[in-house]
Amino acid sequence: MPAKKTVKKKAPKKSAEKEQERLRLWLMYPSKHITSPIVWELITRFELKANIRQAEVRDEIGIVCLELEGPRSSLKKASQWLDRQGVKVEPVEISVISG
Repeated sequence: MPAKKTVKKKAPKKSAEKEQERLRLWLMYPSKHITSPIVWELITRFELKANIRQAEVRDEIGIVCLELEGPRSSLKKASQWLDRQGVKVEPVEISVISG
């Protein structure tokens, strides 16, 4: 009787699309978006997790430090969408709050 071949099952490869990444951004809202639910629409539209790290809103401008988590492609699309909405997006250079 022939010997049984041992077949090793390979672990499924993680697709780059499914890997979660974290991105910290400064968002600067023009006055027309101060009362708009931009962050809510962003996380809903692109299925991201969000953590508001710091925020200051005045009559003329809103500044938000936002940490986003999700697939790389969603983060990129979200950043492009914000730009189209007139929200200035810049990467966070240093951690505002450690952790």
